[in-house]
Amino acid sequence: MARRALVLVGATRNTLRYVQSAQRLGLHPIMLSADPGQYDYIAAKGIEAIRVDTDNLDALIRECSLLRTTYDIAGITSSAESFYATAGKLSRHFGLAGPNPASIERCCDKFIQRQLLAEAGVPGPAYRVAVNATEVERFAAEIGLPVILKPAFGMGSSGVRLCRNVDELAEYTTDLLGGKHVWLSSSKQRTWQASPRILVEEFAQGPQYNLEAMGNEVIGIAVADYGQPNFVCRGHIYPAPLTDEECARIADISLSCLRVLGLGWGPANIELRWTKRGPVVIEVNPRLAGSPVPEMVQLAYGVDLITEHIKLVIGKKCDLRRRHSHTVAARYLFADRDGTLDRIDGHNRAAALSGVAEVKSFAKTKTLIIRRGDAGDRIGHVIAASPSHARAEAILQQAVDLINWSITPFPDPW
Repeated sequence: MARRALVLVGATRNTLRYVQSAQRLGLHPIMLSADPGQYDYIAAKGIEAIRVDTDNLDALIRECSLLRTTYDIAGITSSAESFYATAGKLSRHFGLAGPNPASIERCCDKFIQRQLLAEAGVPGPAYRVAVNATEVERFAAEIGLPVILKPAFGMGSSGVRLCRNVDELAEYTTDLLGGKHVWLSSSKQRTWQASPRILVEEFAQGPQYNLEAMGNEVIGIAVADYGQPNFVCRGHIYPAPLTDEECARIADISLSCLRVLGLGWGPANIELRWTKRGPVVIEVNPRLAGSPVPEMVQLAYGVDLITEHIKLVIGKKCDLRRRHSHTVAARYLFADRDGTLDRIDGHNRAAALSGVAEVKSFAKTKTLIIRRGDAGDRIGHVIAASPSHARAEAILQQAVDLINWSITPFPDPW
C-alpha cells in the first residue's frame, strides 16, 4: 500500500508545525518550494523537499502527478497566504478537499474584499483606491486625515502606513510609487508590473480584536496591540476582555464576512476595531494566522488549529471543542535599530519562569538587521499562560525584561 502523503506548497514560520502535525497523524509531509535551502529546519528534520517553481501551476501539477506514482496524496495545502489559492487549485485538480481558490484570490485583493463587504452592508472604514499621487491626495481629502495607505495586495503589514498630515501623505505616497516597495500580485510574490493600486482608508480608531475561525465556527477572539505608523502587531492576549454581548457582535460580523466572501471552508483570521460606531472590519485573511497564534490558541483553549486544518485537508472531520480556558499573552520582540546583531540573551532565564510557555528567537548573532516596518522585523517572541489575565500579563512582562540584545549600528555612509 502506498504511503499517505501531505503536500505543502511554499513555507512560513508555521510550516514546521504543519510538518510535525502531519507526522503525528501518520502522514508523510512533502514540501514543494522554489528554494528549499532557505529553510534550516528542512535539512535538520530530514523533511522531504522538492525544488519546483511554485509560481507555475502546471509545474506543480506535473510534480504532484509524479508524486502520485509513489505516494497516496491524502491532501494538498499551504501555510502561506501567497500560495493558499494555488494549493486550492491543486486540490481541485486532483479531486481533494480544499478551499475555493476563486474566493481566496478575491479575498487577497483588499480592494475587491472591501467592495464585496461594503456591498453586503458589513461595517468597515471608508475607502478609495488610487493609482497615482493625485488620486491619493484627492481621496485623502475626501475621507479626511489621518488616513491609512496600503497596497491592494500584501500581508504582514508590508507597505501599510498611517499618514497624519499632508506632508506624511506626500512622503509615503512617493515611497510607495517610487520603487521603495515591492508590489505583490494575488498569487505570487513578484514585482507587480501593472499600475499599482493603493487603498486610501479611514483610520478606524479603537481597540483591535483578531478572531480565529475554522469553517463557520469561531474558535477564539484576541485583543491585539498594533503599533503605529505601520500597524505591525506587537502582541496578543487570548481571550479578549469582552462581555458576552461584545463577543457575540464581533462573532456575528466576522461570520457574515466569511459568508459574503465565500470562505466557509478551512481557517480564517478576521481583524476588527471597536470604534464609536461599534465593531468595523479592518481585514479578512483567508488562512490561518501566522505563528505564534496557533500555539496561543492551543494553550488558551486546547484546540490545535493546525492539526484540525490538516484533518479537513485530508477529508476527515475536525474536532474544535474547547478543552479548557486559560489566559495566554504574547509579546513580539523587535530590534530598536538597524545594524549587526552582536548578541541576544536571557532566553533561558525567561523560559525558566513559571507560567512562560514559549520563548523563541528568530535572529542569530552577526545577523544584519534592516528594519522594513512590517511583521518580518520580528526577532523573537515570548508567550505566557495563566488562569488569571493579570497574572499572565505580569509573567509576560517579567520574562520580556530578562531578554536583551546589542546591535552595532552600520557605519555612517558619510
